[in-house]
Amino acid sequence: MKNTGIWLDKNKAHIVTIENGVETLHTITSNVDHYRIHGGSGTRFKGGPQDVVQDSKYLDREKQQLKKYFKSLASEIKDTDALVIFGPAETNKKFNEELHNNYKPLITKIKAVKKADSMTENQVKAWVRDFFKSN
Repeated sequence: MKNTGIWLDKNKAHIVTIENGVETLHTITSNVDHYRIHGGSGTRFKGGPQDVVQDSKYLDREKQQLKKYFKSLASEIKDTDALVIFGPAETNKKFNEELHNNYKPLITKIKAVKKADSMTENQVKAWVRDFFKSN
């Protein structure tokens, strides 16, 4: 039986695989751009020139980059028997939605989607090990 746990955020994913009692950890970086909107007034005077910020352009780019990131994660876990997804923020939920929308064979293998703080690699391994021992 091959059990897999993925801790992920927008920057990277730690994939822990436990098969026949042997643990392996593989890290995938996301290449998602982090942008900061620079906009607003170009002058300190009221009614001065305004910069128009194209928010949707940045959000669309981030969406496409996340889709690529999720595709690479899905290809890494396609042969797993059981899967748990965890991590901070909303990225784990977005990945779960992506699996439900585009990777139907994997959705039956998902055992849980959990919220978890930032962790070291050893903490991630221990978390996955404990999850599959208790389930």
